[in-house]
Amino acid sequence: MTDDSDTSKTASQEPTGQTHVCRATGREQGLVGKYDIWLCRQAFREMAPAMGFEKHE
Repeated sequence: MTDDSDTSKTASQEPTGQTHVCRATGREQGLVGKYDIWLCRQAFREMAPAMGFEKHE
């Protein structure tokens, strides 16, 4: 008889969900990941002008 409990442990220990965090604050939610920016939206709003982004209405 084979013990399948070892295979179920490894499957449940695999990381799931968010793999990136904000480079400025370390938050995991609200990330701007386009172009590999990886800043939370609050930090992005503060740093965007210095990065060359402009706000258009």
